[in-house]
Amino acid sequence: MSGKPGTVVVAIGGNALSQSGESASVHNQFRHTRESLRAIVPLAVAGWRIAIVHGNGPQVGDALVRNEAGRDTVPPLPLGVLVAGTAGWIGYMIQQSLTNALAQAGCDRRVVTVICQARVDENDPALGEATKFVGRSLDESAADRLRSAGEVVEKDGNGNLRRCVPSPIPVEIVESRMVGDLVHAGNIVIAVGGGGIPVFRHATLGLEGVDAVIDKDRAAAILARDIGAELLLILTDVDAVYENWGMPDARRIERLTTTEATALLASDELGVGSMKPKLEAATSFVLAGGRRAVIAALGDGAAAVAGERGTEIVADAPNSGIGAT
Repeated sequence: MSGKPGTVVVAIGGNALSQSGESASVHNQFRHTRESLRAIVPLAVAGWRIAIVHGNGPQVGDALVRNEAGRDTVPPLPLGVLVAGTAGWIGYMIQQSLTNALAQAGCDRRVVTVICQARVDENDPALGEATKFVGRSLDESAADRLRSAGEVVEKDGNGNLRRCVPSPIPVEIVESRMVGDLVHAGNIVIAVGGGGIPVFRHATLGLEGVDAVIDKDRAAAILARDIGAELLLILTDVDAVYENWGMPDARRIERLTTTEATALLASDELGVGSMKPKLEAATSFVLAGGRRAVIAALGDGAAAVAGERGTEIVADAPNSGIGAT
């Protein structure tokens, strides 16, 4: 692996741990967790200081279903509390699986999970708009039941009916200093699980919870900035960013400057899906002073760090512009 090890924040999607088309059993989720950590172990062995951020879209959707199924027996929990719950049990799966994998690799690194709050602006209009897909695909009858209960159900980019919830923009990771202290002491930290528990700062009460979910890539970019990471590594189910995604002339992009990335974000060439917030997060991290960000496939993590896979986002060179070499 080329280059001197530094500090990296690795973002892993919740879909990587709970894949569509199969049972969401804990057995399957542990299996996928172990598979996903193959990208992390080489970084740990090489001496990288690591924070891991994970998503929770499928898991928090399942938690909402359990909430509704048991509402006649026990009081339902608010969405923010369910986010905290998923951060705890997904963190447990990652923490145990990574501890075992490091031991097998002969690497004596400690792993810890920190439950984190993501502060949002209480005036963010996104708090009143259900735009973030959570949970699994629904049939028409299930969708109608949810709509009758006042929930928002829309078709996602693949044409599947899914529940939507508000997703405000994070402005601060409340525990980022603690995470940074742990990471720079050599610990591998699982942090900002599910994008963090959404909170706002009340004038008299202090931090108060919000019923929403946070985009984990945006939260990862803030954490990476705050702990002084050199690299933000966003691992997903696509091997790179593509121009004209979904079209016959789709083109894989190996490298983007922040100016080029900003122009691409302003176009419609990324298509509909989850790549836009990933590129927004990567670009914002580099603009905030990060050395580079890479968006790559889950299995290409180590190669992406070495500059051999994925799409790399870097700062503009002096006097550079789109197309400059």
